[in-house]
Amino acid sequence: MAHAYTPGLKISERTKIKKERRLPLPGEVVVSLGDSVKADTIVARTNLPGNVQTMNVAGLLGILPEDIRTCMLKKEGDPVKKGDAIAETKGLFGLFKSKATAPEDGSIESVSHITGQVIFREPPIPVEVSAYIDGEVVEVFEKEGVAVETMCALVQGIFGIGGEAFGELKRAVGSPEMVLTPGEIDKDCRGKVLIGGSLITVEAVKKAVELGAHGIVAGGIADQDLSQFLGYDIGVAITGSEEKGITLIVTEGFGRLKMAEKTFRLLSGHEGKKASINGTTQIRAGVIRPEVVVPLDSRKEAAVKRREYKEGLEVGSPVRVIREPHFGQLGKVVALPPELRQIETGAKVRVLDVELEGGATVTLPRANVEMLEE
Repeated sequence: MAHAYTPGLKISERTKIKKERRLPLPGEVVVSLGDSVKADTIVARTNLPGNVQTMNVAGLLGILPEDIRTCMLKKEGDPVKKGDAIAETKGLFGLFKSKATAPEDGSIESVSHITGQVIFREPPIPVEVSAYIDGEVVEVFEKEGVAVETMCALVQGIFGIGGEAFGELKRAVGSPEMVLTPGEIDKDCRGKVLIGGSLITVEAVKKAVELGAHGIVAGGIADQDLSQFLGYDIGVAITGSEEKGITLIVTEGFGRLKMAEKTFRLLSGHEGKKASINGTTQIRAGVIRPEVVVPLDSRKEAAVKRREYKEGLEVGSPVRVIREPHFGQLGKVVALPPELRQIETGAKVRVLDVELEGGATVTLPRANVEMLEE
């Protein structure tokens, strides 16, 4: 039987993932192959070169550029503190001296007798890379980083903002249809990843930030609420660099959309466990999905049978509709007709029959659905 290869979100009770954790520049790897690490364990570190500042010392001293070296009190490579004298004129009879001082802490990068400029290098910026997930170091990339592997429960979302974070999962609503409002958020949410229902309101997001929650996962968010929270309209570029004090992940889409029952049950079933989350999203080439990763204790979870995943769509495959008029609805494939069929636009495409959660069966182009990997 032919398969329909359709990209989809993963919603898995048990799967193995591997994350590569690399430095932006060569540095030092501080863990070893086989080490057990936690999400906040630093696995590699390096220093980025500090910012550069240019100062017209010849102009400040009122001298010719070629005379600058005779006035320098510091030479290239010397460390300096903000306010330190770096150059001084001889003055007249030892009086009326002009002085130039360092604008920031750092070091003297170069002195030019052509332009009279002195270039300062600010102190290096330390960069540390954490493991992000609890797991085991299975690869070491010399001077670059490591790969960490873990067995976990995994939920991928449609869209997210904010970068990597982690915290205990806490169910904030009673069912996947409920809206997450400020009334469900209290001081117990500090450091937690909140499980919402069908919608996150902007008021709830702001209160969660105020009380120190690390993340929220819910079915949907209104685009105007998202813009209001961010302070600008979000574009189609990659997200994840937003620094708003919280990571948000929506599992269904924009608007009020009930979180899929399976997703809600899976997340709620791990309430109280530590989850690693990442809102980074890219929908173009090199698709990146926001995710919730809940590492499993292999000893306690040994009785849970790992499922075998099938390649592509088959009859019985769970799917989500990703275009109108049934956008966001869940269902299962009941037929995969092999022949091309003409749709309203006049184009002839491959279609499939989907039984929606409400019981209705609809015929859709295969490009209008995405597979949900269980």
